Amino acid sequence: MTPDEAQAKLDEYRILIDDVDRRIVALLNERTAVVENIGRVKREAHIPVYEPKREDEVFANITSANHGPLTTQAVRGIFERIIDASRSIQRLRMSQKPPEEPKC
Repeated sequence: MTPDEAQAKLDEYRILIDDVDRRIVALLNERTAVVENIGRVKREAHIPVYEPKREDEVFANITSANHGPLTTQAVRGIFERIIDASRSIQRLRMSQKPPEEPKC
């Protein structure tokens, strides 16, 4: 493979990666919208943000869904970061006042 052919192939793969990255961001934002709703429910019900049992369930779910090539440890590490960001968002939502009901 010539350097030009290699560069052309890399450019093709990078276009694919960019598309996958955009889809990942869209899915993360979709997940975050659900997390925001969970934070609102927790605020109303006075439930703590950190629920170790639920996090264990998430890790079990994602590791059982992983069929490689990422290792279980890698997937878990990625989700640890996602969950950490999710907790921050939940804390933010829980600290905000709920919107007032419109008066008729």
